[in-house]
Amino acid sequence: MGFLPLSHHFLIITSVCVHNIGMRKFKVLIGVIVGIANGLFGAGGGTLLVPALEKFGKLETHKAHATALAVMLPLSVISTIVYIWGVDVNWTAVLFVSLGGVVGGIVGAKLLNRISAGWLNILFGLFLIAGATRMLLS
Repeated sequence: MGFLPLSHHFLIITSVCVHNIGMRKFKVLIGVIVGIANGLFGAGGGTLLVPALEKFGKLETHKAHATALAVMLPLSVISTIVYIWGVDVNWTAVLFVSLGGVVGGIVGAKLLNRISAGWLNILFGLFLIAGATRMLLS
C-alpha cells in the first residue's frame, strides 16, 4: 500500500471488510480499531473514525465530526482509567490543560456549524498533516 497515510490504509481495509460481514458487526470492528488507536496514541482514534463515518456510515461531514467526538469520550475515559493504574499521571497538567480544553471545546463546537463541509475537511486534513510532520521530524 506504499506511502498512503494510516487513514487511507484503514479505509482500504475496511472497504474490503464491509462486504464480508454485517454492518453492525462492521461498526463494532471499527470501534475496536479506533479503541486500540485511542489507547495507543492517546485519542488518535478520531483521525480514523471521521473518515470511516463519512465513507461507510454515510454521515455528512459535520455529523461525522460530532459523532466521532461523542464516541471518543467513553473511549478516552476508559483509556484514562487504565493509564491511571499503570502510568504516573501529571495531575497539574491535567487540571490546566483540561481548563483550556473546556474553553477550546466550546469554541470549536460552536464553530463547527459555521464552517462549510469543504473547509472543515481542509482544516482537518491540514491538522493531520501538521501533526504527522511534527511526529516525523521529532
